[in-house]
Amino acid sequence: MTGQRPVGRVEQIRIYPVRSLAGVAVPAAEIGSAGLVGDRAWTVVDGSGTPVRAKDVPQLATVAGEGAPDDVAAELSCLLGKAVRLEAGKDRPGAAPVHLVSRRAIDRAAFGDVPEGCTADDPRANLLLSLDGDEDERSWVGRTLHVGGALLEVTRTPTHCLGVYAEVRRAGTVTAGDAVLL
Repeated sequence: MTGQRPVGRVEQIRIYPVRSLAGVAVPAAEIGSAGLVGDRAWTVVDGSGTPVRAKDVPQLATVAGEGAPDDVAAELSCLLGKAVRLEAGKDRPGAAPVHLVSRRAIDRAAFGDVPEGCTADDPRANLLLSLDGDEDERSWVGRTLHVGGALLEVTRTPTHCLGVYAEVRRAGTVTAGDAVLL
């Protein structure tokens, strides 16, 4: 397509079925208007309905959120020593549909260039990108990316994490190895 230039490739795709739990690497994913299908579809809540987050209970991030919701909730209840359940995810005010981070950003973070409260070990991004040349995803804010069959608009850099956030302008499938066109 005219006016587009390749800036890298999709190295890895991750979906986080349950907010605050570990992600799952997948070879391909559908990106719908609200983000990757199945991403952050469930939230862990305690008996009073209050969300339980990894920032308050770090061991949550070590649990894979795959499986039937009741089974995942039982595993978490055992781990936490208190009853929790999974609720279907609701609208996520302030959350962007797609989180992208480059391998270069992770490398920079490993050398100390990291926002406060963020970790290079697990940036919790949906799409991990290998970028060409001296590309920096932070310079893409306000621009669009074609990634696989999806069209994404990069809207901002997170204040507490690596990479960039994007809104979905056209749904489509993304596969590991797909070109990223700016």
